[in-house]
Amino acid sequence: MVERRLANRPKTVKVALRVKLLFILIGHLLVTLARLASPGGLRSVAAESLAVKHQLLIMRRSQRRAPNLTSWDRLMLGFCTLSVSSKRLRKMAVIVKASTLLRLHQALVKHKYHLLYTSKRSRRPGPKGPSSALIAAVVEMKRRNPHFGCREIAEQISRASGIEINKDVVRRILIQYYRPALGDGPSWLAVIGRCKDSLWSVDLFRCESILLRSYWVMAVMDVFTRRIIGFGVTAANLDGPGVCRMFNRAVARQSMPKYLSSDHDPLFRFQRWLANLRILKIDEIKSIPSTPC
Repeated sequence: MVERRLANRPKTVKVALRVKLLFILIGHLLVTLARLASPGGLRSVAAESLAVKHQLLIMRRSQRRAPNLTSWDRLMLGFCTLSVSSKRLRKMAVIVKASTLLRLHQALVKHKYHLLYTSKRSRRPGPKGPSSALIAAVVEMKRRNPHFGCREIAEQISRASGIEINKDVVRRILIQYYRPALGDGPSWLAVIGRCKDSLWSVDLFRCESILLRSYWVMAVMDVFTRRIIGFGVTAANLDGPGVCRMFNRAVARQSMPKYLSSDHDPLFRFQRWLANLRILKIDEIKSIPSTPC
């Protein structure tokens, strides 16, 4: 390839380029010899050369899309990276796709929450879950008394049947088995028709950073135009002032609406949150369960 590039150039240019390439080659040779003289240098150079050659074999595969790595390819590259210096690793990693990193991050997040919320014991004593009769009783009581919370349902069942049940068990049962009937209140089309562009919707969700740190994200959206007003981000330890700061940052430099729709999250029941809405002269509308905003 170098000879083809030099074929159509003058003789003096060819000599200069050859001298330049010679000096570059000598420089690479000296750097390699210096690395070989350092502790663990022979192992590092050999592993790097082997990994680069294996990457070239992968890239030469006749595929139009990115090459699919087999288990042997992943094992070979992973084994070689154990011996390569961390400073040289960035120059070698040329075939790692963004989707691979995202899948790795998702797997790490799942493993993090698995370690946080599961017992270390392999087997739990006692039954694995509530009985079908208890599940039916909880769902039926919630259906007949839709305004009852998890604590009230647990107390009523304990008094009626003498079975000790925790409010967290009731919450898990309702999340999995209870489906509330729709139509208890005005539809969202009616609300949008009355408020038009004076109705915003706010919601909170959690996300994990690349370092597996938890953050709360607040999203504010205009319901009529479906336009994102803004976002607010803060650390996982969220309180009333933190919710207010996130909302104020998200709606900065925007004209305030008349109404704000939010769900029944306990984070939207702080006194500072309610006081902040009163100062901004915004009326809060609680959304209907199982109804998208």
